[in-house]
Amino acid sequence: MIKDCRTLKPGPKTFPGLVVHADWSSAPAKRWMTVAELEGSSYLVNTPEPAGDVHTFLPRLLSRAEGAKIVVGFDFPIGLPMAYAEKAGITDFVRALLQFGTGVWSRFYDPAETASDISIYRPFYPARPGGTTHAHLVQGLGVATINDLRRVCERSQPGRNAACPLFWTLGANQVGRAAIIGWRDVLAPAIRDGRDVALWPFQGSLQQLIEDHDCVVAETYPAEACLHVGFTPPGRGWSKRLQEHRKNKATFVLDWLSRRPVRFTTELLNQVVDGFGSTPNGEDRFDSFMGLLSVIEVTAGGRSEGAPDDPVMRQIEGWILGQDGSANTLVW
Repeated sequence: MIKDCRTLKPGPKTFPGLVVHADWSSAPAKRWMTVAELEGSSYLVNTPEPAGDVHTFLPRLLSRAEGAKIVVGFDFPIGLPMAYAEKAGITDFVRALLQFGTGVWSRFYDPAETASDISIYRPFYPARPGGTTHAHLVQGLGVATINDLRRVCERSQPGRNAACPLFWTLGANQVGRAAIIGWRDVLAPAIRDGRDVALWPFQGSLQQLIEDHDCVVAETYPAEACLHVGFTPPGRGWSKRLQEHRKNKATFVLDWLSRRPVRFTTELLNQVVDGFGSTPNGEDRFDSFMGLLSVIEVTAGGRSEGAPDDPVMRQIEGWILGQDGSANTLVW
């Protein structure tokens, strides 16, 4: 493993004992996580591993941490587009999260079968392919354009392409089904069961949440993580689906590593240099790994958490950890 690295700066900052990133999907075989453990004054990053049963995901991590603080990044949306929230009368995402799937929201997580089934109380669409379009969502939810169903952090910016809208559930780039599993089976049950889990940025700043809670959950985005490590996101001259292209990013990763309070196991180092292998899950392992580096970049103090000081983002829409539309605030 690489041992020569910078160390965490001493001071009042609380550093989590475990930093985790999960590359999420509606397909169990495509859900992978990468874990970093605080050892002395630096983080040791292990090889990616299957995320396992979604219903026990957070309880397993809490047990693994043995009382240490945890920060977990998930590659699925956490928050609601403001245009939808206004129509639904939602002013607090965390409170709404605990209601989804119950009462008038009982079919919230059931993707609409037809365009006529789409409603404020059943916004995910479609249940299956066949004559479905974004226009059905726009009309069914009563907004002007599909961009109204994107949160601010998901919209196109210089260097960043627009993300797929939260409620769309069809195609390779859709995030809706992953969000359903993440909200319904992971986040809401953990909070309802009384586990000390806090959602950033809805419940406070990242550092304050780390100090006050056992586990802090944040939204991440591997394409954003590439920017944090120093190279352009996939789709801009390279593809994360190709092993050779992933191998070509090793130089950037190792340069990042040499200037961070981070070490890799020997096995992980070999995987990075090899582009995470030629098997189909190489892309998923790469994403879980890249997201982990991004979460460390923020939690260890190398980058601003990024969320605007805006009640819409802090209470309803949420934010992607480390994304800063105005500047890259690096303080190493």
